Amino acid sequence: MASTLQLENLTVDLGGRRILDGLSGTLDGRAIGLLGPNGSGKSTLINALLGFYRTAGGGARVLGCDIHRELVRLRSLVGYMPENDAFIARMTGVHFVRYMAELSGLPPKAALERAHEAFYYVGLGEARYRKLGEYSLGMKQLAKLAQALAHGPEMLILDEPTNGLDPPARQRMIHLIQEVRRTTGMRLLLSSHLLRDVEETCDEVLILKQGRIAGICDLESERRANRKFLELETAGEDTRFAGQLTALGCECAVLPGGRMKIVMPEKVEIREIYRIANRNAIQIRKLNYRRDSLEDIFLKAMHESRAPNAEQGGGAPPPTERAPQEAAHGGL
Repeated sequence: MASTLQLENLTVDLGGRRILDGLSGTLDGRAIGLLGPNGSGKSTLINALLGFYRTAGGGARVLGCDIHRELVRLRSLVGYMPENDAFIARMTGVHFVRYMAELSGLPPKAALERAHEAFYYVGLGEARYRKLGEYSLGMKQLAKLAQALAHGPEMLILDEPTNGLDPPARQRMIHLIQEVRRTTGMRLLLSSHLLRDVEETCDEVLILKQGRIAGICDLESERRANRKFLELETAGEDTRFAGQLTALGCECAVLPGGRMKIVMPEKVEIREIYRIANRNAIQIRKLNYRRDSLEDIFLKAMHESRAPNAEQGGGAPPPTERAPQEAAHGGL
């Protein structure tokens, strides 16, 4: 089976500026998340993969299709949900989706049937004959998903699918994306500025920073190898306590003021920590527990001094519109 995405020194210049700078890497995941601060090149990468932007160098393959030599075939295999609306406001929803399915290669009768099916699938069956200009923001996002699905693609490319949605509408969109992944053979490429969207839907992540690759992460492997972190505040003699925890397989750091940091192996449960503390007359006054998360992976990538392919050089990076301070709250 062909890789989902292969990048081969992909470079894109726009307006005399280098926006993507020599991206190289292979991603085989069923669902790939595309992360990075605003201005990092996420939408530019999607546009380059679909042939909307010319490359200044290098190339890429999507589902094994070369973006230069097999672009027509590639577009027939991909369903694209753009970030920005591109509706014909006076057209009804079902006729718009039928029109888009015809552009993707379906004959008119089959396109109309698939348009009806797509609207029911995303939960807009009763609104399919309403004009698109009357749709709410949430309905427009669902209509964009319907047109991406209608022709039965092998891969969905979703650019900010939850953009502007309130929490219930966002959750509905995420559930639909999860269902597509779970019940169909489609592969996904999802670009989002929300870490939680990617963490809930993807198994591999490509992180961009200033037009370069800051990291590629297999989330499934990270989840399987995920370690547990504890921060303790204790009262009592903790040297022997730490020694017994180390013998149990934990990594321990004893800090001033009765504080300890512990990395626990997967087989060790927190109750073992309490048992050992009890045997050693250690009082645990405070305990914080967490697992490594996509936020940790993202922040580490953002704070690396040089991206993995930084040596490949190139023009000046694009300005970053917004720094990733919001990452702790689920966004970038």
